[in-house]
Amino acid sequence: MAGLMSRASLVVKSKFSKLLDRAEDPGETLDYSYEKQLELLQNVKRGIADVVTAKKRLELQETQLQQSLVKLDSQAREALAAGREDLARQALERKSGLQQQLQSLDQQTQQLQQQQEKLVASEKTLSAKVEAFRSQKETIKAQYSAAEAQVRIGEAATGIGEQMADTGLAIQRAKDKTEQMQARASAIDELTTSGALEDFTSDQTELDRELGAIASQSQVDKELEQMKSELGTGEGKKELKQ
Repeated sequence: MAGLMSRASLVVKSKFSKLLDRAEDPGETLDYSYEKQLELLQNVKRGIADVVTAKKRLELQETQLQQSLVKLDSQAREALAAGREDLARQALERKSGLQQQLQSLDQQTQQLQQQQEKLVASEKTLSAKVEAFRSQKETIKAQYSAAEAQVRIGEAATGIGEQMADTGLAIQRAKDKTEQMQARASAIDELTTSGALEDFTSDQTELDRELGAIASQSQVDKELEQMKSELGTGEGKKELKQ
């Protein structure tokens, strides 16, 4: 039972594969692959744009932090000059915290820059591959179209194509039917002439036709005797003249 199911599955798969092979258009398959590659390329470009956007936000934060560091440093100096060492210390402590944030932002910015460079390199490589695939795709499509046209011309010329084979069978069937109809018409004429079949399109009966045939034969015999008599008379006249 398992062997039978395995064979049935193999048959179904082979039939399905043949159907897919007939339905598959190489040109459409190549175009679809090219579209997918373009989508992937667009995704990479969007990724680059997202990384650049994030990097710009970090750079903006770094600028703001740097401005805050300059302000805190100025405030610390002013407080110390005014004899408020406690305020100067607070300003310097805030400055220290902002410096740590600035270092963290700088590291994140560098990481994003590295990601951007990698994505840009990948985008260039992928763009080159997509362009090469596009050129190759068009070449393959042109070659396939030329080969397909050549096959169709060859099939039409040799009659091995499905359409030409159907046309050949139709012609042969038409010839066979024509010959059959001609033979039937000849047979009907022969049977009608011999009297085996009655011509229902005529108002004469079989008796009428037989009597007509006798009368015709009698007329023929009469005319023949008359010709013989005339010929005999002519010969007698020739002998008398000699």
